[in-house]
This record gives sequence, structure tokens and C-alpha cells, in this order.
Amino acid sequence: MTLNHADREDLAAFLLQLRSAHSAGGRLTEAVESVPRRLFLRDGPRNAYSDCFLPIDCGETMPGAAFAVGLVAALRVEASSRILEIGTGSGYITALLAKLGARVHSLDRYRRLLETAGERLKTCGIANVSLIREDGQEGYPDAAPYDRIIIHAASETLPRSFLEQLAQHGQIVCALGPGAGAQTLVRLQKVGSRLEREDLRTVRYQPLAVGVSKIL
Repeated sequence: MTLNHADREDLAAFLLQLRSAHSAGGRLTEAVESVPRRLFLRDGPRNAYSDCFLPIDCGETMPGAAFAVGLVAALRVEASSRILEIGTGSGYITALLAKLGARVHSLDRYRRLLETAGERLKTCGIANVSLIREDGQEGYPDAAPYDRIIIHAASETLPRSFLEQLAQHGQIVCALGPGAGAQTLVRLQKVGSRLEREDLRTVRYQPLAVGVSKIL
């Protein structure tokens, strides 16, 4: 997909913002440059790199550009990382993760979102992603262990299955807290049989849903 003039200008301004904020390293900046965000927007704003949440299919939303890149930066993906993502959504974050890591297993409960994301990833020439129709309540043991796990939903406490599927010294980025109201976005690192926690920011996520959608 070729960027139009406005998107090229908006991308340049966004990259300058990222560099000024020191929120994205060289590899992540390159990933942002190589993944055309406009491709992942349904009815996007004039500026594809604005930082507002946008509607996507199935009544879901996708985060603004800066928030999305911040999530990926927080995960500290390495070139050899095996990644589990719970909540494919538009596929934009999936694409960034795939550009940075070795393999991404991305789960979503909506068939429509997975099909659309798959088409977008193919357009980007991304082939190191497996899209799986699951709710992700218990992770995805079939491809464990993972070096990185990101969960785009909130839980009161992290299910133990995620700890069991995380490789030693692996990291998880997720939101912990009540389903209604504010939660805390945290980075968890596995050290032995426990998780070391670092609080990142306050967020408002929907709770991790149970079951796949039977219609969409």
C-alpha cells in the first residue's frame, strides 16, 4: 500500500514525536515506518496517526497510534521473541509485533476480525503470524512457551496459565484491575516461579471475554 502525501506528512510528524519522547527504539521506528496504519483503519480520521481510539468491526475499538506503539515498546520485543497476543483487533499491533519478533500467535474471539486482519497482514507481506479463533482465557498452550505475551483486555488477577506458558525471563504486558472502571497497565517479568511487577500507566480496558462469538 502506497502512502498518500497527507499520510506521509503525518507519519513523518509521528516519527518525530516518537523520537522526541524516546518511546521507540530504532527497530520499532522502522516497523512503524514499514506498516501503513491507514490500511488497518475502517473509517479512519484524516490523520491516520492521531492518538484517538477508533471503532472497528464487531463493536470493538483500536487504540490511537501513540498508545499502540507505546504498548509494543513496553513489551521489549527481541528479534528471537515468540509472542502471544490476546485480542487481534484490527491487526495493527499484530503487524508491528511481527516486524519485531520471530513468531506471533494472535487470538481473537471474532472470526470477522481475524479474516480482515489476515488480509491486511498479507498486504503488508507479513507471514510470521498465526491467527487463531479463541477467547484467550487460558492463553494458548499449543505453541508455548512464549517470550512475550500481550493481553488487550483486563483481568482482576492474571490467570496462572499465562505464567505457566511464559518462558523464563519472559515478559507480559496486561491490564490488571476491575472490569468496570480504571485498571493498571503492568509489565510482568518471570523470575523463577514468580512475576516481578512494574506499573506503567492507568488504562480502561474491557474485561477478558469468555467464549468465541457464534455469529461474527
